[in-house]
Amino acid sequence: MENSDWTLVKRRTADADGAVYVSADGRRFRRTGGEALRAESAFQEMVAGLGYPVPRLLAQGQDADGRVWVVEESLGARSLHEEAVAEGGQELSDAVVDQLAQVSARLLHAQVTHPVDAEPGALRRWVDQAGWTRNVFTENPDFDTPRTRAVLEQAAERLAGAPLVWSHLDYGLPNVLRSGVIDWQHHGVGPAGYDVALALEIIPFKGGAKGYTASPAQRGRYLAALDSAAAAAGVGPVSGHLGDFLVVKSLFFLALMKPADPAAADKHQKWQYRRHLVLKGLEQYERTGTIDTAHFPTLDEFAAG
Repeated sequence: MENSDWTLVKRRTADADGAVYVSADGRRFRRTGGEALRAESAFQEMVAGLGYPVPRLLAQGQDADGRVWVVEESLGARSLHEEAVAEGGQELSDAVVDQLAQVSARLLHAQVTHPVDAEPGALRRWVDQAGWTRNVFTENPDFDTPRTRAVLEQAAERLAGAPLVWSHLDYGLPNVLRSGVIDWQHHGVGPAGYDVALALEIIPFKGGAKGYTASPAQRGRYLAALDSAAAAAGVGPVSGHLGDFLVVKSLFFLALMKPADPAAADKHQKWQYRRHLVLKGLEQYERTGTIDTAHFPTLDEFAAG
């Protein structure tokens, strides 16, 4: 596999047996994995037919050892995250933010023009899937309280009027390229706007480790572009649900964080940091109905405090 035709790019974090390879000319990617990759590629092929900005599948199959593989077109050499890091500035450039807005608007338009006729209870199933609540409450049983459940219920109730759409569920700058969106392994059904609205809001959850921030003006301009795209597609603004979305996303960032080794000080600190952000978000949401991630401390600030 790692020859003149295909060069290893990375091992896939969502599939221990999977990897990503790039062709010698950089125009194709080959991904390997198990049944999860088969499901992902089938989903990707389906939403491509709905106009989603995703890579076109060129070939797929299964090796003699049972490993699933797919070959897809390249959407570009670098993600917007990699472009932002390469720029080296503390704040995102307006060019990156505007490019993100363009791709996000395309995705949102495709989503809301093809809503999912979901069964009753789909919104609450989205809360559990997107928030990884089973894992979060298992690793943090003190968070599985009537208070937390009430906040999640409130968020679901406020989103009851939003169209349900086929969603990425892990959308952000690392998965966005100038021509579209990659890495759909966490796909599912979710409320319109959940994917795109949070792309800049989730940067603080990395604790300052991404190497860049988004200014309030950039965040506001980005959300305004999304609201305009939503209006053009005939649905309500997504910005009004920012807090509802962030309640769920904060749990997502706490999932799988509890270290197996209590002596792993760095991992333990990151786990406690994410716990702190969940609590801070819950307090804001209960008080104001939304969450402003600009008030989140960085990891270094949390450690110092």
